Amino acid sequence: MLIGQNKSLFIYSVTRDLGFAPNPFHGFCTLATCKPDVRKKAMVGDWVMGIGGSTMKHQKRKCIFLMEVSNKMTFDEYWNNPEYQLKKAVRNGSKVQVLGDNIYHTSENGEWHQEDSHHSNADGTINKANLNRDTGKTNSVLISDNFFYFGLNAAAIDLDVIGHGRNVRNYQGYSLSNTKPVFKEISEFIKKHANDKNILQGDPVDFHLFDKRVDQVTRQYS
Repeated sequence: MLIGQNKSLFIYSVTRDLGFAPNPFHGFCTLATCKPDVRKKAMVGDWVMGIGGSTMKHQKRKCIFLMEVSNKMTFDEYWNNPEYQLKKAVRNGSKVQVLGDNIYHTSENGEWHQEDSHHSNADGTINKANLNRDTGKTNSVLISDNFFYFGLNAAAIDLDVIGHGRNVRNYQGYSLSNTKPVFKEISEFIKKHANDKNILQGDPVDFHLFDKRVDQVTRQYS
């Protein structure tokens, strides 16, 4: 499906691409952590694009991923849905398992649980800063079964046409007006990469850091 003229495009700069946010594995591209504003505002049928940020070399100002939101659900729905069990983090598993993003759920009294994961502390305990940032603004997970993930082999796209301009370093991720130029550029990009749909065209840029933890406030790895 091409981008609809009545749908929104959300775009943001990717500073870290480990395969966690977004998580492009197991047949779905999911955004279950980070970017709370995008996860809150994006609706089914909207599109989300991640562009290589200024810290990236070969991927700077290129498309890391593009996904159509085909489903949106709460963390508990994501946690309990049989279709997404493979997305749960397994810290002693393979690279893909270690980077599972299905990490949040609540107890019967509404208390949040954060599984041992990329967003927990080095000893596996809850990183409260990450938990608050991931769950505080929105209880939303974005899921796509219509996506394009390029990773290391980020794809060229005309950011000036779609309104991203030269401010890739500072752009945090909000919806862009779906004008005719935006509609045309994204639709042509989708057509051009039709054979790349739902297939990983490259490993995540920072896949070698798969076993690290990150604090979203300090932006430090542990």
